[in-house]
Amino acid sequence: MSKDTVLFLFFIAIFLCILSTKSHSGIILPTQLHHDSLVSSPVSCPSPDRNLYYQPVIGILSHPGDGASGRHSNATGASCIHASYVKFVEAAGARVVPLIYNEPLEMLLKKLELVNGVLFTGGSAKDGLYFETVGTIFKKVLERNEARDHFPLYAICLGFELITMIISEDDNILEEFKAKNQASTLQFVESAHIEGTVFQRFPPDLLKKLSTDCLVMQNHAYGISTAKFLSNQKLSSFFEILTTCNDEEDKVYVSTIRSRKYPVTGFQWHPEKNPFGWGSPRIPHTEDAIQTTQYVANFLVSEARKSATRPVAQELFDNLIYNYSPTFYATAGKAYDEVYIFV
Repeated sequence: MSKDTVLFLFFIAIFLCILSTKSHSGIILPTQLHHDSLVSSPVSCPSPDRNLYYQPVIGILSHPGDGASGRHSNATGASCIHASYVKFVEAAGARVVPLIYNEPLEMLLKKLELVNGVLFTGGSAKDGLYFETVGTIFKKVLERNEARDHFPLYAICLGFELITMIISEDDNILEEFKAKNQASTLQFVESAHIEGTVFQRFPPDLLKKLSTDCLVMQNHAYGISTAKFLSNQKLSSFFEILTTCNDEEDKVYVSTIRSRKYPVTGFQWHPEKNPFGWGSPRIPHTEDAIQTTQYVANFLVSEARKSATRPVAQELFDNLIYNYSPTFYATAGKAYDEVYIFV
């Protein structure tokens, strides 16, 4: 073997050794792109976008009752927020102000001035003062957006049902479905455009799994079929259908909608349950299910950061959910572990 061949093989061996050291994990770190990774270069952090608010607050509307048929509190006028909704918002980087549905309207409207978005929860109340309060807040959400204050709304399960009743102006728009305590897939409609929607930041593989794996939790007895939704001109002109689901009898219902004009998203399913609900063994807790919840929560808070509202600190502190303590709830035999009760 010639001297030149020996030298060539020697340098090849050195090169392969270096390459193996740098890429044994399959991941190249930024410092490994430089010849001298031991010499640190100055790093400057980019300035935050001044148009965004990095301390967003979400208002969550309370629901009538204690959530346990009076076993925690049978006080007249009691209302509650299940802690899973609070954790859902906090996990994405926002704080929560409880909007007590039956407090004086003046106080409720003042609290709305402290928040950067609103969440309507699940439940069962579809009439009376609660329905009126939902309608009042929904109207304010649209007004805020018309006034060029980007102000998002998430409407989950009952919230979804109520905003369809409000927009359709039909209290009998809902139909019966068998989707209690059921994990399901999400089927994207062919005409759906996900850019600018809650699904826009989902990785392609997770989007695909939403249609093949049971990653979302259903718990409702009512909903609206695709045909009935599309045949209602008020609904179909205000909202775009993103996904549908099938109930236990294979009946198809609308499961995710978004407003064509406003940052309003409705979910017939429960995105908050996957990481924070333990009352049913059917709630999906896989890594993909948890990621699904996180992406949904992140979108709400990213939209809230666009709001122009900058609350006065002390007024905000006086109204945050931190002023209340949750009650351990599982002993009441329900599907939630903790609940905030307001009396």
